[in-house]
Amino acid sequence: MDCFIILAQTNGSGSEAEEGSLVPIDLIWEQVTGLSLVEALTFCCFGVVCLFYGWRIFKILVTLCFGLVGLVGGLYLNQKLIGGNGTWLGLIGMFMMAVVSLPMMRWGVCALGAAAGGILSGGVWYAFELPGQYIWAGALAGAIAGGMISFIVFKLAVVLFTSFGGGALIVTAGLAILHRYMVPPERIQELVFNYHWFLPVALLVPTLVGIIIQNKFVKSSKEWNI
Repeated sequence: MDCFIILAQTNGSGSEAEEGSLVPIDLIWEQVTGLSLVEALTFCCFGVVCLFYGWRIFKILVTLCFGLVGLVGGLYLNQKLIGGNGTWLGLIGMFMMAVVSLPMMRWGVCALGAAAGGILSGGVWYAFELPGQYIWAGALAGAIAGGMISFIVFKLAVVLFTSFGGGALIVTAGLAILHRYMVPPERIQELVFNYHWFLPVALLVPTLVGIIIQNKFVKSSKEWNI
């Protein structure tokens, strides 16, 4: 009962809740505005492939995701331990994580399924404008659910994380194109920053479309080897 009282009091604090929000809207907006037209179109094409045929290329996607995690982690360590702009630790981290992901493919899918579930549930929390500093609670619930689904129904976990990844790429590319060429920039920025429901809904819609379509493809393909 005390938890609900705390949440209600925090939700009524207005700007204080916003200041404690853990949602990196500024970082997301930087990625959107930093894309060129060619990059946005590439993102969109690759996102469509992931959205519709991620179940066929999921092993490559898992390896790429783990490789990127290793690259980012290596670059961070390189900056903290050595300084400068060296990339050798990043390359080593990318190679190591990519190699490790191959014999642990099922665990990799489970991890990515949990991450997708956590981000989606955190987005729902953000969309309903619940206390920003407690968004980790909603994200944790989604991550646990996504991880459990991954262990129970492996194919569903594959469909979930590939649909989510494809949807994220398409939304990022679409916002970049709209911001640069089709809609007044201030309008897109207003939607992203002032309407909490906008980003979660924009991400959830293509993700659900991908889940539905991929599920139909998976059922009709008897030769799919997981």
